[in-house]
Amino acid sequence: MRLLTALCFISFSIFSSQSALAQPNTKQQTADYSVHTHTIKSAVLNEERTVVVQLPKSYQTNPNKVYPVIYRLDGAGNIPLASAVIERLQNDNRAPEVIIVAIENTNRLRDMYPTVNKEPQGPVGEGGGAAKFLAFFEQELIPLVNKNYRTHDYNVIAGASAGGVFSLYALQAKPELFQAHIAYSPAVWWNYGASVKSTKSFLAKSKDLNNYVYINIGEEAGIMRERYDELQQSLQSHKARGLRFYNDAFDGISHGLTTAAGVFNAYYNLFLPKQMPISALTDDVASIDIYYKTLSQQWGEQISPPDRAVRSLGYNLTGSKQFTRAIEVFKYNIKNYPQSVDALSALSYGYEMQGDTRQALAQMESALAIADDSYPYINYLKETKARLQAELSKS
Repeated sequence: MRLLTALCFISFSIFSSQSALAQPNTKQQTADYSVHTHTIKSAVLNEERTVVVQLPKSYQTNPNKVYPVIYRLDGAGNIPLASAVIERLQNDNRAPEVIIVAIENTNRLRDMYPTVNKEPQGPVGEGGGAAKFLAFFEQELIPLVNKNYRTHDYNVIAGASAGGVFSLYALQAKPELFQAHIAYSPAVWWNYGASVKSTKSFLAKSKDLNNYVYINIGEEAGIMRERYDELQQSLQSHKARGLRFYNDAFDGISHGLTTAAGVFNAYYNLFLPKQMPISALTDDVASIDIYYKTLSQQWGEQISPPDRAVRSLGYNLTGSKQFTRAIEVFKYNIKNYPQSVDALSALSYGYEMQGDTRQALAQMESALAIADDSYPYINYLKETKARLQAELSKS
């Protein structure tokens, strides 16, 4: 049980500073990222709090762009890991650029836990300040960030251990304040599993929950594992509309390494990629519009279904011999890109795979009517037209 007590006191690097409320008191440039440090004189908490804000690389060069915000508990020492992972995802068009806001600790146990611990194996009498800490976010910190930076209304909160408990508490207390909640190895053993009980109660009352929740756990055993498993099963079985839930369990990973072990999956599953996965496509092509509307809401910019991405869905369907569905997708794409040679050529291919040579030829002729000799695959189009014409002449 001593291990459980020790887990509560895990801390991360702290950056300190002194200055005024709204304007950043320090600014630094690190690997093309602009980093600002603010000291907030919090009326809610009745103390000064330091936050570190890292702006994305395009922030200065793209003055009209707005960005989602990740609020990271436990200080700026956590920024490099999250930043590196998200940048790799950005390079693969699987995540937008983001603003990261890291909040330094003063009294971690007080702020992170919503209930005072009465369980003997933990620090009895600690905790109970989460409601006030969340009010600090809602009334002071988020308004400050929104005022000083170009933010999009998509907020993520992430924390580990006690911070993970706070992330889950925020979901229950203010479900619309953050659109995603990440909890690395949340210390849900606290106070006889009070966080598990409150989460289950919240879920039982929630029919619509347009939110993302990621949790994980390492090699922890005993009551920590029992209560975590109860939490995981409750979230997994809940059928609230709009809830996207992911869980990881890592063998041989210590409590202190669950953030490093889980950060990739946490953000990989959070952000929708620009290439719509085939699993998101239903029998109705309207699901493509729904997907890119949701993606745009996440990324903070209007992203129409890309020609190439939609063609990829159609080719995926032809590969699995779902020709009718593929043709519907190709036709949908032409509505968005009526002058796209590639879109017309793809529809021609869909018809050919279905065995409709006449329609395949008609679409190929439409593609050639638009293409000129600068089109890189002009010879392929001409050869395909000739082949289709030869096939029709035999019939």
